[in-house]
Amino acid sequence: MRTIIFLLLAAVSTISFGQEAEGVTITVTIPNLTNNDGSASAALYNEATFMKAAPIDSQAATPENNMVTLVFENVQPGDYGIITLHDQNGNNRMDFEANGMPKEDYATSGSGTGFGPPSWNNAKFTVGTEDVQLEIKM
Repeated sequence: MRTIIFLLLAAVSTISFGQEAEGVTITVTIPNLTNNDGSASAALYNEATFMKAAPIDSQAATPENNMVTLVFENVQPGDYGIITLHDQNGNNRMDFEANGMPKEDYATSGSGTGFGPPSWNNAKFTVGTEDVQLEIKM
């Protein structure tokens, strides 16, 4: 009897631990691009990686009708920030003027960038157990 119970428990724990918990979907819409040139992208960060390291995930698309919709899937609950970029010349990076000002449009999630580089406190939003829809205007 002990052997049967042990085998059942082992089978159940293998099934439970073998499945990764599904997260939610974050849908980001950028509705007001200047044009349809290049690509528009969004990068998803947590506090540890925001403006310090590679994003947790990134998505990009070619604009149509001066807008894009980008989707992040299986995002676990927590605090995140998103930085968007309209890479109009398609060189896969943000371009800057000689004085350090960006040449291409960018924006962040949350309450906006203000003056200067984006900050975690302004960009962060919370992901819970329901899908998230964000509209980020450049």
